[in-house]
Amino acid sequence: MSFVPPKKHLGQHFLRDENIAAKIAGSLVHHTKYKTVLEIGPGMGVLTKYLLQRPEFETRVVEIDRDSVTYLQEHYPELAPRIIAADFLKLDLAEKFKEPFAIIGNFPYNISSQILFKALEVRNLVPEIVGMFQKEVAERIAEPPGSKTYGITSVLLQAFYDIQYLFTVSEHVFHPPPKVKSAVIRLTRNQTQKLDCDEDLFVRVVKAGFNQRRKTLRNGLKQFKIKAGFEQHRFFSERAERLSVADFVELTNMLESV
Repeated sequence: MSFVPPKKHLGQHFLRDENIAAKIAGSLVHHTKYKTVLEIGPGMGVLTKYLLQRPEFETRVVEIDRDSVTYLQEHYPELAPRIIAADFLKLDLAEKFKEPFAIIGNFPYNISSQILFKALEVRNLVPEIVGMFQKEVAERIAEPPGSKTYGITSVLLQAFYDIQYLFTVSEHVFHPPPKVKSAVIRLTRNQTQKLDCDEDLFVRVVKAGFNQRRKTLRNGLKQFKIKAGFEQHRFFSERAERLSVADFVELTNMLESV
């Protein structure tokens, strides 16, 4: 097979620019923390090629598209034993990987956030993630508090990862070109092992606060009961976008489920 036709239902936009592929591969910088890198959705291997040139880690790939799997087996025979022909979102990562591993990829935009939240489930196994996203999604993930694009995804990921926006990528370097610009970001596992609050309640509070982001938190969090003594705290006069991860932890400890 000499060419894989991109499939719309899989959200495939194949990167064609070798320089950008090399730059993405070079964005993995914490390789002393892992010995394996998992590339998601390698397609025809434009990024894979540069990962295989880095001897400091072993490259594995997961690919749902059978045509791409066949192409990779033919063009990268040394990789063949390390190709996982499967849907990443259905993998049992804790079972598949017993040691820390990094994640990298030109992620399909329709599942890019799901990829990160699946990685978050095994965050202590994933010290580093480098990924290509739709630009506005990348900005949302990386933005600090106070930004209009800072939201649920920002808080839940920044609770456990330090996030850097690395560079913007033109739509013209893909086949077929997407209708939006792209961006590459790097997530590096931080030191937080567990939040200093009820983590399930934390997630509910963050989601509730941003689901009515134009309202103050006093109005947006009416489904929760404020514990005695915290009724006049400044957080309740703020909007969700003004609060940091640490603020949301503190806020969670002021609330209780009802």
